[in-house]
Amino acid sequence: MSWTIHHVQLSCPAGSQPRLRQFYAGVLGLTEIPKPAELAARGGAWFRSGSVELHLGVEAEFRPARKAHPALQLADPAELEALADRLAAAGPPVGWDGALPGYHRFHTADPVGNRIELLAPINR
Repeated sequence: MSWTIHHVQLSCPAGSQPRLRQFYAGVLGLTEIPKPAELAARGGAWFRSGSVELHLGVEAEFRPARKAHPALQLADPAELEALADRLAAAGPPVGWDGALPGYHRFHTADPVGNRIELLAPINR
């Protein structure tokens, strides 16, 4: 058996979709994709880039994921540096962490406090 990940689900509070769209589409550059009609009434928003999908679903008693997180990988460390600069200019935190051998990486938080890891392999 061989598994792949279809999507990663994060939670968000009701009414946060405009801020999430600005972050995930505007700053990170993911594309918002429409939710199926039977799920759209639940709120939230879905985003995609290549084969990566992030689904944000409304949770009544929302608490941000501060340890659990998706890790989004870029191929080019220069793109990662540029993204870190865009994030810093937009306001989210950028915390570089060199503890993962072979990768440049940092953590940030989306507008509702969910932890997001962004990384790129070190070119050798």
